[in-house]
Amino acid sequence: MLQNDAFSQWMGIEVMESEPGYCKLSMKIREEMTNGFGVCHGGITFSLADSALAFASNSRGSISLALENNINFTKKVNVGDLLIAETEELQNGRTIGVYKVHISNQNEELVAEFRGTVYRTGKQHKQDN
Repeated sequence: MLQNDAFSQWMGIEVMESEPGYCKLSMKIREEMTNGFGVCHGGITFSLADSALAFASNSRGSISLALENNINFTKKVNVGDLLIAETEELQNGRTIGVYKVHISNQNEELVAEFRGTVYRTGKQHKQDN
């Protein structure tokens, strides 16, 4: 999936681990990812988690689309930080999947926790991740 995901590529996301229902991604925070206060824009952290959700939920070949996502930010993220997003599959249903994504920094400190629900369309896709 990463090969066809221009936005995740722009963010500099790398796949550390991937298996059915699970993925672990990393990304380094760059200057252009900051907000007006000089810290990482929340949308960047959300996007990393959203990519982790997409990669994990689509890992079995069924096209899965986000229905609802939410995030809690627990610690600020600075330029130069390395973020790691790791998924936990809570529900793997035929039509609904539920995932939690833990996002930590290079010091293994939790910076955000994301929860996402996906709809499984029943259509298959080619697996590239």
